[in-house]
Amino acid sequence: MIQHTVANGAMKQSSQHYPDAHLNDAGQAVRFIAGLPAAAKPLLSAQVVNLLGKLGQRYRERVDQLLAHRRERQAAFNQGELPDFDPETKAIREGRWQVAPIPKDLRDRRVEITGPVDRKMIINALNSGARVFMADCEDSSSPSWTNMVDGQVNLHDAVYRTIDFTAPNGKHYALNDDPAVLIVRPRGWHLDEGHVEVDGRPIPGGLFDAAVYLANNAETLIKRGSGPYLYLPKMEHWREAELWEEVLTDIEKVLELPPGTVKVTVLIETLPAVFQMHEILHALKSRIVGLNCGRWDYIFSYIKVFQAHPDRVLPDRAQVTMTVPFLKAYSQLLIKTCHQRGAFAMGGMAAQIPIKNDEKANEQALSKVREDKEREASNGHDGTWVAHPGLIPVAMEIFDRVLGDRKNQLDRLREDVSVTAADLIAPCDGTITEAGVRGNLNVAIRYMAAWLSGQGCVPINNLMEDAATAEIARAQIWQWIRHPAGRLDDGRDIDLALVQQWHDEELARIREDVGDQAFGNGRFHAAADLLAEVTASDEFIEFLTLPGYRQLEPTNADANKGASA
Repeated sequence: MIQHTVANGAMKQSSQHYPDAHLNDAGQAVRFIAGLPAAAKPLLSAQVVNLLGKLGQRYRERVDQLLAHRRERQAAFNQGELPDFDPETKAIREGRWQVAPIPKDLRDRRVEITGPVDRKMIINALNSGARVFMADCEDSSSPSWTNMVDGQVNLHDAVYRTIDFTAPNGKHYALNDDPAVLIVRPRGWHLDEGHVEVDGRPIPGGLFDAAVYLANNAETLIKRGSGPYLYLPKMEHWREAELWEEVLTDIEKVLELPPGTVKVTVLIETLPAVFQMHEILHALKSRIVGLNCGRWDYIFSYIKVFQAHPDRVLPDRAQVTMTVPFLKAYSQLLIKTCHQRGAFAMGGMAAQIPIKNDEKANEQALSKVREDKEREASNGHDGTWVAHPGLIPVAMEIFDRVLGDRKNQLDRLREDVSVTAADLIAPCDGTITEAGVRGNLNVAIRYMAAWLSGQGCVPINNLMEDAATAEIARAQIWQWIRHPAGRLDDGRDIDLALVQQWHDEELARIREDVGDQAFGNGRFHAAADLLAEVTASDEFIEFLTLPGYRQLEPTNADANKGASA
C-alpha cells in the first residue's frame, strides 16, 4: 500500500505523484493511501493538505457522534417510536426570522440539471441551457479515488473556463459563453474518503470534497461575479446542519473569506429531516438559500425509518409517486416552510430520458414529466430538477408559463397548507407485484454493477438512475421479505427463497440482454452477490454503498464507520 505521511515535522514520500505537504498546525499526520494523478497535484498543495488536517482532527469525532445519534434514533423507531416535531425547538419554528439575502445569480433557478463530476458531462450540463448545474460528488458519482480526484480537476477547469474534452471519435467539447451557475454536492456525513487519513482515521468524504473545491475555486468564482455554492445532502437532524455551518465558517476563515460567503442549498431527502426544516434553515441562516425535495432518497429513508413497521410497507416503486399523501404533504410543507423564511423551495428530479427509437413511448415519458412539473410549478416550487438535457425545454416552458416575469415564487407563502406529523408518515396504498420485485432486483444489480465499475449515473429502462434507486430497490425487497404485508397481489408470500430464485433468474436475464462479453467484462456477479448479502442480512444495512465501497477499487480502505459499526 502506497503511503504518504506528514508527522512530527518529517515527510516520508513513497510516490512522486504526491504533493508536498507540511505538518498541520495542530500536529496531525496526514496520510494518502493511493497515488495522485499529476493533474491533481496542484489542487492538493501544502496549504490544502494543511486545511484537510485541521478539519479532519477537529470534526472527525463530531461526525462519529452524529452518526451514532442516527443509529440511536433508528433503534427507537424500530421499537415503535414515530418521527415527530421536536418540542424543544418549538421557539425556532414559531419565531420571526429570515435567511440571509440570496445572491443575484441564484435568484432564478427554475430548471436545474444534475450529473456526476465526469469531464464531458460537466461541459454538456453547463452548456445545457439549465439555469443551474449541480455537479455531484455523491449519489450520481461512484466515489472511487480516481473519480473523486479527477472530479476536482474537472471542477477546477470548469471554474477557470479552461475545461474541454475530445472523445475517442474526435468530437470536441468546450464551454459556451453563458454556462449555467455551478453548485457542487459533496458527499454526505456517512461516507468517508478512505484514501486520506488524518491521525490514522479516514477523513469524512464531505470535508474532503468541500475543502478541496472551495480552497481551489472560491476566489475565482467570486471574481467572476458568482460565488462558491454547495448542495448539502443526507442530513437527518439540525445538528448535522449546525456542523456544516461550523465547518464552512472554519474554511472561510482559513481562506480569508467574509462570513457567509459560501452559500448552500440543503436536500431534504430523509424522513427525520422533514420534521426539522425550520431548524435546518435556522442553523444555516447566514448562508442557506433553499431546500430541495430529494424525492428518491426520501422514499428510501421512509422505508429505512419504518423498516420494522408492518403497517407502513410501501407498494411497488412505480406506485409511490408525488401524489401519494405522505409525499404530497412533504412537498407542500417544504414550500410553505421555505417561503416563510425567504428561502427557495426546489422541486424534485425528473428521471426520464428521451426515447429516440419509439415515438409513442417517448411521448408517454414526456407526458409524465409535464404532469410532474406542472404540479410542482402550480404548488409553488421555485424550480425543479431534470437528469437529461432533453427534458430542459419541457420543464422550462412550464415554469416560464407559471412564473411569467418573476424569477421565483417566494411571494407564494402557501398559508393554506396545514400539514401534521401524521400526514408526513401516512401509510401508502397500493400493491406489490411479481414484476415490481423482479424489477427491483434487475435494476439494483445493473446499477451496482455500473457503480462498482466506476459509473454512478446510469440509464436503465429509459430512466437515469443513481444510488438512491438501488437503495429503494434493495430496501423494499428486504422489508417485503420480513413483513406479512409483503405479499404479492396474487396472494403469494414474498420469502427469501422466492427472492433468491428470482434474483438468479434476473441475473441470467441481464446476461442475455447485455451479451456474454459485456457480462464477463462487467461486475454483475459482484453486484448480485452484494445485493444477495444485504437482502439476506438480519440487520438492515444503513447504506448499500458502505459495503459496496470496500469493493470499489483495490486500494479502498475499509474506512466507513457505518460499515463496521
